Amino acid sequence: MAKNVVVVGTQWGDEGKGKIVDWLTDNAQGVVRFQGGHNAGHTLVVGQGADERVYKLNLVPSGIVRKGVQCYIGNGVVLDVHHLISEIQELEQGGLDVRSRLKISPGCPLILSYHSALDRAREGAKAGDQKIGTTGKGIGPAYEDKVARRGLRVYDLFHPERFAAKLKEVMEYHNFVLVNFLKAEPVSYDEVFKQAMADAEVIKPMVADVSAAIYAANEAGHNMLFEGAQGTLLDIDHGTYPFVTSSNCVAGQASAGTGIGPDKLHYVLGITKAYCTRVGSGPFPSELCIETEGAPGHQMFTVGKEFGTVTGRKRRCGWFDAAALRRSARINGVTGLCITKLDVLDGLEDLNICTGYKLDGKVVDLLPIGADEVSRCEPIYETMPGWKDSTFGVKQWDALPANARAYLERMQELVGIPIDIVSTGPERDETILKRHPFAA
Repeated sequence: MAKNVVVVGTQWGDEGKGKIVDWLTDNAQGVVRFQGGHNAGHTLVVGQGADERVYKLNLVPSGIVRKGVQCYIGNGVVLDVHHLISEIQELEQGGLDVRSRLKISPGCPLILSYHSALDRAREGAKAGDQKIGTTGKGIGPAYEDKVARRGLRVYDLFHPERFAAKLKEVMEYHNFVLVNFLKAEPVSYDEVFKQAMADAEVIKPMVADVSAAIYAANEAGHNMLFEGAQGTLLDIDHGTYPFVTSSNCVAGQASAGTGIGPDKLHYVLGITKAYCTRVGSGPFPSELCIETEGAPGHQMFTVGKEFGTVTGRKRRCGWFDAAALRRSARINGVTGLCITKLDVLDGLEDLNICTGYKLDGKVVDLLPIGADEVSRCEPIYETMPGWKDSTFGVKQWDALPANARAYLERMQELVGIPIDIVSTGPERDETILKRHPFAA
């Protein structure tokens, strides 16, 4: 019987989902992206030494580096087709077979150049801490057009006259906003249309009914892996709004963003860093200073190489937040946790865990909803002893330092979710397995 596993980030993104999806694909015949756009960044390290290859993915599902694995881009993804083509070409130059293994939903909303122009102009008009921290890729404006029912979708590309009429109408609207409200340059209709028609010819052979394809694969007994982007605390409904992304990043979106029933989602794996990071603006209760050399925050930043895959921006770093993870676990219905980057904490004398907050004179044990309340939270810490020995590359639970095991055990105790996997390095085999998601 086929089994489907959903992989989601439980924090503010950048939890290390790409490596885990790649590792789990040993037991899957297909990998599906179900939300977000090319603002996502997954880094995969394959091989060692002279044979090592590093792949940076934005839209193409992480399963593409595995021979024979089918990859799907679901209707919940907003698609910059031009960027996708560039990504495909780069992967092909690295020796990967992409086009015969990639299926794209015709229902994907399109990101076109006026979306990114709007994104950049709006962010540029905001001051200081009012900036959202958007990547400027056009993700938000594309989702806005979708909800406003004026957006163009992949299937429109293959009807040039219809596409041209819809494009003209929507561009008149957006160019008016760009010029008159944002004091920015208009975007050329002719250039957008010409590029879209050229890109349509390239992707046409890859466009297919993804919902039906996944259903058929399951009927044939194939396991499927559903890959989320960003993290739960950036979810448009459940995150620290308005400092969030424009899509739903939670496990339930795997159903809506691909067109399969929720009864087909059998296991949810929550990817969680052993500490916390966040890119861009927004409240972060357990945040530490990353500039003071020798301090815990500086170690997290430097040893963890905490720079955004897509933007290159510095990630903010802080202690592990159990109250935030508790909220994420409930929203996603997490079955088991995968802890990543444990080795980044090696050598710290003491470790703090945020177990809850003081908020307006009360103690709360769940991350509040919305940025305003979260910004007023004062973290309540529990201190545990650190460990001196390295955890990097450890492959057995019992081989971890005793204090590292105690730290992990306390994490799962506070959240009430078992730790099924611990990632101890970027390589596939640098992984501790306690319970396999496809066998659970």
